[in-house]
Amino acid sequence: MKKTKMLKKNYQFKNLLRKGKYYSGEFLEAFIKKNNSKYNLLGIAIGVKLGKAVKRNRLKRLIRENYRAIENNIKSGYSIVFLWKKKQDISNANFKIIKKDINKILSSAKIIEEK
Repeated sequence: MKKTKMLKKNYQFKNLLRKGKYYSGEFLEAFIKKNNSKYNLLGIAIGVKLGKAVKRNRLKRLIRENYRAIENNIKSGYSIVFLWKKKQDISNANFKIIKKDINKILSSAKIIEEK
């Protein structure tokens, strides 16, 4: 069962970036905040200066797919925004790197359930 909805509005992103707790990986940054609901909210933001639309959309798909793979192990009731670090080259992105980074971030935030 899908228990995640996407963040879409600008004010939702701004609120989370202002009030959320910051976590950092090698390639990704994340802002995480408790949202007091039964589902998670996920936002993905990639800066325009990092590459053209095709590369940015590919990176968003990779992040979304990695999140979907571990979605059932994540505790409910959190808002999460993933950002690609501006210093990192977008062409270095692949599935394994992003998976390792997301697992590191979510485990340091203590919102991933170990089974």
